[in-house]
Amino acid sequence: MAKKVRVLICDDHALFREGVKTILSSQSDFEVIGEADDGRQGVELAVRLHPDVVLMDISMPVLKGFDAARRIKKERPDVKVLILTVYDDEDLVARCLDAGASGYVLKDSPPAQLTYAIEAVSRGQQYMSPRVLTGVVRQFMAHPAEPKTGYDLLSDREREVLVLLAEGSSLKDIARKLNLSVKTIDAHKYNLMRKLNLHDRSELIRYAIRKRLVEA
Repeated sequence: MAKKVRVLICDDHALFREGVKTILSSQSDFEVIGEADDGRQGVELAVRLHPDVVLMDISMPVLKGFDAARRIKKERPDVKVLILTVYDDEDLVARCLDAGASGYVLKDSPPAQLTYAIEAVSRGQQYMSPRVLTGVVRQFMAHPAEPKTGYDLLSDREREVLVLLAEGSSLKDIARKLNLSVKTIDAHKYNLMRKLNLHDRSELIRYAIRKRLVEA
């Protein structure tokens, strides 16, 4: 009997997760072993459950999908991450691939495309939705060697603090959520704003919105 592909679903919309589970459970090749509704939980479950493939949304609470993917690949290099999102923005695609994602599928894709993509990345291949692939090729042709941005220079913790600050959390709230001291969070805030050349929270929020780290 062929081994089933063990899948972890990471998406903050319960109805969407149920839809994906219905699609996968209708076939004998897949087994959904867990669900996460925020990025940090997705990382924790990926490390603990060791799935074959993680289906990861980009717009996730606490930790965005590309940053969660980067952490998963760091902790579990053999776990494949397949981005499943509504965004076909070339910069986001590049950010996810740079984080170690093996594929990128749009949420309006047919179910058969999703199951094919899961099977492909589980075998060590890469997969991108046709519309996404066209955009990636177009961007590469226009900008074959993009320099690293300020965001690329941030540590995992600085990226996490950046998102929480942009979402309106106070230093005290962030310290409590991350189980760190206020002094440590303040140091992370100073460092990330220096690296990004930002001077106040309004600039930080505009930056986060422009980078699709938070919703406008």
